[in-house]
Amino acid sequence: MKKKVALVLAGTLLTATLAGCGGGNAGGDKLEVIKVGATPTPHAEILNAAKDILAEKGYDLQITEFTDYIQPNVAVNDGQLDANYFQHLPYLEQKCAEEGYALVNAGGIHYEPYGLYPGKTATIDALPDGATIAVPNDATNETRALLLLQDQGLIKLKDGIDATQMATVLDIVENPKNLNISELAAEQIPRSLQDVDMAVINGNYALQFDLNVNDDAVAAESAEYGSVYVNVIACRAGDENSDKIKALVEALHSDTVKQFIEEKYQGAVVPTF
Repeated sequence: MKKKVALVLAGTLLTATLAGCGGGNAGGDKLEVIKVGATPTPHAEILNAAKDILAEKGYDLQITEFTDYIQPNVAVNDGQLDANYFQHLPYLEQKCAEEGYALVNAGGIHYEPYGLYPGKTATIDALPDGATIAVPNDATNETRALLLLQDQGLIKLKDGIDATQMATVLDIVENPKNLNISELAAEQIPRSLQDVDMAVINGNYALQFDLNVNDDAVAAESAEYGSVYVNVIACRAGDENSDKIKALVEALHSDTVKQFIEEKYQGAVVPTF
């Protein structure tokens, strides 16, 4: 009799153990991974603000940080990442045309106003003849920088050049102060600020160096450019309608993320949703 009871108890314990193991999986389904590349500030910070929202939707957001503008597109195009978040739409379109990337815009998230920041010279009026102004050397961002300088009356570009066109220093037709426009990689410009009179700095790199366009710039681009230079989620063509990419964009369009952007960046990053 004792032997029979012992066998029954052992069977009960085995059943309970198996049920316990099975119950652990059933009670918490494994989250589906979304891999997104981003520059650290503000993009990775904004993505982190959406992590909990995505977890509630069943997704584990994994962020890979990049400090340049080249590798994030390569990684998405090659399938190493599901998406990236670091670039405005004209830059994405330019790189797809130049490099043959099969990438598309899955949704606009924010706009970063460009600023002209003082280096060795404190004000625009004080710029000496022959002063050096650093600008980004990639086509879309150089165009944007030159338009900002034109809006401040420092140069004049050929007729017809606007935010939808590409411009370089060769398109400057008037330069009354004989400015030396120094073309540098965007990520290098903040480090070079002390060596030039002024510099036009991308919003994300300005933030990384504790510069805010509203507090530190001597001039900022017009808000009308916000609809042109919106920063987007980029993914491979055909994936923009996948459940995971749609969930990512929806999470970034949430009130929680909007409040985070507005409170943290104080106008240096502007939600566009």
